[in-house]
Amino acid sequence: MAEGRVQPSIPIRAAGIVCVVALALFGQEQDKPAPVLPPQALPPPAVSKRILGIIPNYRTAPSLAQYHPLTAQGKFKIATQDSFDPGVFIITGMISGEAQLAHSIPSFGQESSGFLRYYGTTYGNLAIGNYMREGIYPTLLHQDPRYFRRGAGSGLSRVAYAVSQVFVARSDSGRSQFNFSEVLGSATAAAVSIAYYPGRRTAGNAASKMGIQLGIGAAGNILKEFWPDLDRMFRRKPLPTPGPPGG
Repeated sequence: MAEGRVQPSIPIRAAGIVCVVALALFGQEQDKPAPVLPPQALPPPAVSKRILGIIPNYRTAPSLAQYHPLTAQGKFKIATQDSFDPGVFIITGMISGEAQLAHSIPSFGQESSGFLRYYGTTYGNLAIGNYMREGIYPTLLHQDPRYFRRGAGSGLSRVAYAVSQVFVARSDSGRSQFNFSEVLGSATAAAVSIAYYPGRRTAGNAASKMGIQLGIGAAGNILKEFWPDLDRMFRRKPLPTPGPPGG
C-alpha cells in the first residue's frame, strides 16, 4: 500500500455505531441538575491514580453523588497529570515501538532516529488530545472533563453507560449535555496531528484518526468503570494456610 493511502471506513463505521448507541442513551438521560457545592469543598479522589500501575487515571471521579464542579485550574491540572505521568512515557514507547515494527510510516525509517520520530509524534498526539479534551474545551465550554463511575447495576448496563459518556458530559452547573469537549477535542487533535505526518495530510485520514480516538475513549471509559472492581480482586489476599498441629 502506498504511503499516505488510508482506508478510514472501518474506524468511521465503528465510531458511527458508537454514536448511534450513545445518542440513544443520551436521550434517556435525566436533565436534572445535581447538587452543586463550591469547588473548594472537592474531596480528594477515592480512585486509583493509575490503572494496572501504568495507565494514568486522574480523570476518573468515584461517582456523581454530591457533584462538585472543577475550576479551570483544576481542569488543566488533570490534563497536565494525564500528559506528564511517568506511565505516559512508557505507553508512548510501547506504541512507538509497535508502529515502527509494523512500518506504519516508512519515511520515518527503522533506525534509532526513526524511533525518535515515532516517539515524538505519538507523544504529541497523546498530549495534544489530553489538553484539548480535558483542559481547553472544557474551560471554554464550561463542561466537566471527568468520567464519573456508575459503579452499580448489571455489567451490560455499566458498559453501555461507560460508552455513552464519550458523548454525555456534565456542565459546570451539574446538568447532563452533549460532550462537545470530547468530540471537538478529538477532532482538533486529529486535525493537528496530520500536520506532522508525511503523506497523510488528508481529510479522510483525519476522520479516521478522530474515529479511532473516540473508540479508544469509549474503551478507556469501560476500563475506568470496572478497574476498581478488578483492583479489589487483584488485591484480595488468600487466607493463610494453617500449619501442622502443634507446629
